[in-house]
Parts: sequence; C-alpha cells; structure tokens
Amino acid sequence: MTVTLLPMTQDDFAHYTSKSIQSYASEKVEAGTWTKEEAPEKSEKEFERLLPEGLDSEYQNLFAITKVDNDKKVGWLWYHFKPENPQKEAFIYDFLIFDEYQGQGYGKAALKALDDYALANGIEKISLHVFAHNKRAIHLYEKLNYEAKDLIMSKWLNEE
Repeated sequence: MTVTLLPMTQDDFAHYTSKSIQSYASEKVEAGTWTKEEAPEKSEKEFERLLPEGLDSEYQNLFAITKVDNDKKVGWLWYHFKPENPQKEAFIYDFLIFDEYQGQGYGKAALKALDDYALANGIEKISLHVFAHNKRAIHLYEKLNYEAKDLIMSKWLNEE
C-alpha cells in the first residue's frame, strides 16, 4: 500500500477544520484538560492561533494523505516546521486516518511518506503529541521508533 502527501486544497482545508476542531475539543475533554462547556471555543481559538492565514499560515504544512493507485483521500496530516529551528525539528499537530481506512496500514505508510518528505526538505527530527488515552496511536508511533520524551500525569482527587 502506497500513499502520497498532497497539499490540501481550500475545500480539503474547510472539511478538515470543521471536523478537526470538534475532534480536538472532544479529545481535550476526554483527557481531562478542558470542560465540555469550554472545549468548543478553546479548540476553535487554538486553530485560529496556529492557522491565522488558513492554508497560507507561515511554517504550517497541511496535507491530504492520498492513495497512489486511485487518488482516494484516506486522511489528513498537519505539521509545523520552521527552517531556522536549530534541531531541524518538525512538529506534527494533527494526524488522522479516516475511520474506514484505520487498521489497514495507511497510518504507517503515511508516517513513512512523511519521513521521506521531511528528509528531502531538511528536517532531521519529527515530534508529536499524543493523548495518553489513544492507545492505538501510541502503539503505531512506538512501532515507528517514536519515543516518549516528556510525560504529564494527572489524577482526579474526587475519584478515589
């Protein structure tokens, strides 16, 4: 299975942000970071802060993960890279394989395509954040040699 990373179109971006803002809000609630009431607004503001010019936002790279054999979109990938970064580090802000394509190797193929693309564009390190409750993603990242570099742990005092 082969995928390629194609720059998002304006239509892709509109579809991506409408779904991803909601998804990010839900993830932050599940992680216990935000309340259900505040999450939608905070999520929207975070996207506006990071993507103030939409697809043309400086140092932001947004892609449609696309099957090579039929140009079918199977997911989204968004990373930040500032060439002046002394570690030549890119940071993945969002990575999603659509539900109907999960568990079929597209995630692994997309991250390998990103590795190749990154190396060709002067990137030497890729980092990301993953919610601790997303065991499936953690497993994928570990299989591809991502390592935990920082952990934040919490507990609810009223749940003991």
